[in-house]
Amino acid sequence: MALTLFARRPEPVEAPAPEPWPEIGETWKPEGVTIAQRYYNQAHAVVLVYTTDDGPHGTYYSIACLGCHFATREDGERSYNTRYGLADAAKVANEHATTCRALPRDIPARPDDDTVRERLHSWARGARHRDKEVELYLSYLDLIRLTVQRTNDWIEAELQQLAADQPEVLRTERSEYSDAVFYYARQLPED
Repeated sequence: MALTLFARRPEPVEAPAPEPWPEIGETWKPEGVTIAQRYYNQAHAVVLVYTTDDGPHGTYYSIACLGCHFATREDGERSYNTRYGLADAAKVANEHATTCRALPRDIPARPDDDTVRERLHSWARGARHRDKEVELYLSYLDLIRLTVQRTNDWIEAELQQLAADQPEVLRTERSEYSDAVFYYARQLPED
């Protein structure tokens, strides 16, 4: 009799299939983002590990839960190289998935170009300081990339257009050593 108690195992729970995107009938793949891994939380909401670019020093990953509002792109406890590599991002995503009980939310809708353009302009204007110019990196946008859903090329083109249209807000500088372009939020004017 004791052996039958130990022989019983719980029935395996199958995770639901990823929700297809209605327009294309495929698993959701937001533009401008490469999804590396997916985890299910306790209520079957998806926790994503994703990247937006292969940087010059390697590929860095961000984590976002499509159930709650958990999102992170760096480990605040480390003092050097705080961005996540794939192994660290997978660990953080898995830890979040095992404790999160949030129900799945709807897949974020792809906003129109004007909405994204205004978000980028607000971001650049909000980064300005009174005492100095601030260098802006595209990686600062990693946490909102699932809602922006645009490629790096599209974002860079919009930032360059903003710098041309509003040079008092944003300026660009081309690297003398490569094709890289740097973005700087201009210093706020004196009152």
